[in-house]
Order: sequence, then structure tokens, then C-alpha cells
Amino acid sequence: MAHPIVVSDSNFSQEVLNSSIPVAVDFWAEWCGPCRMLSPIVEQVSDELANSVKICKLNVDENPVAAADYNVMSIPTIIIFKDGRVVDELVGLMPKQQIVERLKRFV
Repeated sequence: MAHPIVVSDSNFSQEVLNSSIPVAVDFWAEWCGPCRMLSPIVEQVSDELANSVKICKLNVDENPVAAADYNVMSIPTIIIFKDGRVVDELVGLMPKQQIVERLKRFV
């Protein structure tokens, strides 16, 4: 089972921007109800796409710099990075299939 990688302000560049494969970062917070509902979906997507996409989670309360750098105004937000650049953004709670389809565009 592949679990999402927990990223922070300090390892964001290394884990996300310098990744050789596309990366999806789930920006979330503990107090956010929709974020908690999205979490098991993110886990499933991480398992399904383990060999082609790196799935990461970033707590916006603990890591405000990355959230500010990418103008994350509402959570949950999933930002997809490829070759160190933002290529897509998904805001709000979404069904798993929709997330998988958006991610598969970049693999």
C-alpha cells in the first residue's frame, strides 16, 4: 500500500518541485470537514496511481509558506505539479474518479 507522503515547507522543493514524476499535493487542515472526507479518497488514489504519480499531503496550518506560495485560499485543494510547475488545481471535495481522471492527464 502506498500512502501519501507528508510534505512540509522545509521539504516541499525536494519532494514536490524536484520530483521526476507528477505530484499531487493535497492542501488540508485538521479542522476542515471536507478535508477529512477527502482523505480516504486521497489514500485510494495514492494506492491506484502509486507507480505513476506521487501523492502528498500538506497541512496548511503547520506549513503556511507553501500554502501562501500557491495561493491556496480554500481547502481542500489538490494542486498537481509536473516538472516543478503547477499544471492543474482541484478545489473542494471531489469524487475519486474525477481526481484520477485529472491526474492521468499528466502521466
